[in-house]
Amino acid sequence: MRRRFGRGRGGPGLLATVARTAVVAGTATAVSGRVASMQERLSAPPPAPPPAPVPPPLPPPTPPAPPRAAVSVDDLHAQLLKLAELKQAGLLTEGEFAQQKSRLLGS
Repeated sequence: MRRRFGRGRGGPGLLATVARTAVVAGTATAVSGRVASMQERLSAPPPAPPPAPVPPPLPPPTPPAPPRAAVSVDDLHAQLLKLAELKQAGLLTEGEFAQQKSRLLGS
C-alpha cells in the first residue's frame, strides 16, 4: 500500500483542517463579541434624565408702603376735583380715573 501525502487515513488534508479551524475560530470570536456587547448594553444602568432647568431667582420683595400721613378733607377734595377736571378734559380714561380715585381714598 502506498501512502498519499497530506491525507492520512482518508481524512481531510492539513490545509482543509487549518481552514476549518480558522472559520470556526472567527465565527466564535464574532459571536462572543456580539454577546459581550449585548450583555454590556443590558447591564448598563439607564441614562440619567437631564437635570431640571434652574428657575430664575425671585425678585426681591417690594418694601411695604410707608404709612400714609393724615390727609385733610380739604386736600382730598381738591385732589378729587383735579382728577374730575382731567377726566372731563379727556386726559384721563374712566379706568385711570377710577384707579386714581381708589388710590386717593385708600380703598
